[in-house]
Amino acid sequence: MANIGLVVHLGRDEAAAHARDLAAWLTAQGHTVRVPPDDADVSDLGEYRVDPESYADDLDLVVTLGGDGSILRAVELLGTALVPILGVDHGQLGYLTEVEPGEARHAVSRVLAGDHHLDERMLVEVTVHCGGETATHFALNEAVVERSSEVNTIRLAVDLDDEFFTTYAADGLIVATPTGSTAYAFSARGPIVEPSHSALLLTPVSPHMLFDRSLVLAPSTRIRLTVDGHRPATVSVDGRRVAVVGDGDTIECSAASHSARLVSFGPRGFHRVLKAKFGLNDR
Repeated sequence: MANIGLVVHLGRDEAAAHARDLAAWLTAQGHTVRVPPDDADVSDLGEYRVDPESYADDLDLVVTLGGDGSILRAVELLGTALVPILGVDHGQLGYLTEVEPGEARHAVSRVLAGDHHLDERMLVEVTVHCGGETATHFALNEAVVERSSEVNTIRLAVDLDDEFFTTYAADGLIVATPTGSTAYAFSARGPIVEPSHSALLLTPVSPHMLFDRSLVLAPSTRIRLTVDGHRPATVSVDGRRVAVVGDGDTIECSAASHSARLVSFGPRGFHRVLKAKFGLNDR
């Protein structure tokens, strides 16, 4: 019998209803079900509630019921635990989700029987040094340092492998993975990179300087961003605001030593996903 975690879209009733159905089915099969507190509240699954700190302990599989954002939350909950994530699409874009809701039970059975593949996706380790305190986070898509709403541009000094590169005057900087190249970095006109690659993408947001191009860096690169000036900036990791930083505070980004493991049942073809999601027509 397996320990299975659920992550549920916090704003979709159909995902909550599906979570209740799936939890009942899994329990009837003899499996143990775990649900984080917020997800348990929206899904009326209080009997399966566990603390986030113990969520990943001895977990065999996470099933997300939502869109790509639910998978990003699963990555956060897992931390460094190497637990497969099966995405069930209750979202809108669904770059990362693998199956439709009606396929969920069969897909879970296949995973538990070993009939699946694992797509290893690079993560960024993000360490924030702020006000004498240090915190580390992991991002599947990106880390973003950007201006707060009450200021205009910010200045961020960039060091690559402990060597000063330049100081950006911009609305912000994005450090993205190839998976995240179709997220925020895409809207900032960064390159699209096939997610099977390993690289770090450094993309400025609305730069106020002549040099406005993205950098595609080796995965071994150590990136350090230092706030240069009195204007505060916010730090977000996969869309979650984690800190407000000020003059002299630093954000260090590098490839994590572990990867996210996304369940798949065969090759999806990245170019086909792009065509479908962006409505690109055949000629």
